[in-house]
Amino acid sequence: MDILQAGWVLPVSRPPIRGGRVAVDDGRVAWVGRAGDPGEPAGVVRDLGPGVLLPGLVNAHCHLELSHLAGCIPFGGGFVPWIEALVAARGSASATASRPDAPARPGVEADAAVRDATSDAIRFLEEHGTVAVGDVSNALAHVDALAASRLHAVVFAELLAWDPARAAATLAWAEERERALAARLRPGLELRLAAHAPHSVSPELIRLLVAHGGLAGVHLAESPDETRFLADGGGEWAGFLERRGLGHVGFEPPGTSPARYLEDLGALRPGLVAVHGVQLEPEDRLLLARRGVHLVLCPRSNRNLGVGTANAPALLAAGVRLALGTDSLASAQTLDVLDDAVLLHRQFPALDPAAILRLATLGGAEALGFQDLGAIASGKRAALAFAAAGSPVDDPHQHLLSGEARLVRVETR
Repeated sequence: MDILQAGWVLPVSRPPIRGGRVAVDDGRVAWVGRAGDPGEPAGVVRDLGPGVLLPGLVNAHCHLELSHLAGCIPFGGGFVPWIEALVAARGSASATASRPDAPARPGVEADAAVRDATSDAIRFLEEHGTVAVGDVSNALAHVDALAASRLHAVVFAELLAWDPARAAATLAWAEERERALAARLRPGLELRLAAHAPHSVSPELIRLLVAHGGLAGVHLAESPDETRFLADGGGEWAGFLERRGLGHVGFEPPGTSPARYLEDLGALRPGLVAVHGVQLEPEDRLLLARRGVHLVLCPRSNRNLGVGTANAPALLAAGVRLALGTDSLASAQTLDVLDDAVLLHRQFPALDPAAILRLATLGGAEALGFQDLGAIASGKRAALAFAAAGSPVDDPHQHLLSGEARLVRVETR
């Protein structure tokens, strides 16, 4: 029995324990408490020091295959200019298709620079206390790298096809890739079909995904450009589609919010992982809560792109199931979801710090469906992280959200 001791144990599913201990047996938590508490098993005690022992983080939304674009895309120019720069950069750096009117081409692998950057990103997650990731991919070229890692992962195979004439072919391609990749998956590594966003995927393709079993993920209410386009068909997004050669595609704007639009298409359902939610109205929040949708917030990416700030307190008050993600290195400086928790704390200082840290752990595990991660409790997987401290810590939540804490994965037996 491996018994870990720390200045604080932060189980997430129960209050913090000062001077806590966690007993681990065969990779799973066997007991949590203080020295001398009832049921404490015998074993070798390993004292980690005065920091905080917590569940490993869950980065519920990122794009690992964009890691080679770190520092390449300027921030601050607005959402559509950023998208255009991203598409141009991807086109010049890789043969991977990234147009919003076509899926990635079968058999095309990312080049060596893309693969190397993606592998580095996976190692970064592993080494900095992240134990699970929700990864969005167009090319699906790094499934083997995830399979070889220690990460739990859901790979959201993201479909893009604005032209309704391409809807059936796009879904057929996705089904082909699902079959081809099935043998490369392992326990803790899943592949699910997702749509990019309401303003980049035709309603025909969304309906096909719903009939296929439901889209598993979608970017939702990320920018004012998306909201404007669905409201009246205007704004910068319409110009983007025109410049991409898609101006001929007929589209009757629904005149509703992005959330209501997806609801009318039958896409909102329990287990759907929506991302961003910056432009949600009060009635949209209640709708997502009623439908059992998980919403992943990406505070740093939203700030960097200038699209607004998701109202986390209002979302929680409405009952929306929240998690945290980093988005990609093309829109955020790191893939450390603790950095997003720190920014969220600074944006909403009155928000309970314990609730914020829950989003970065248990909230993400629930969103991705990893029921044995996200909390330190008997029977759950001992996928743990530790934030060291130079001296005893008075408040473990404040220590983790100070901006100074750095996590490492804790190896257990």
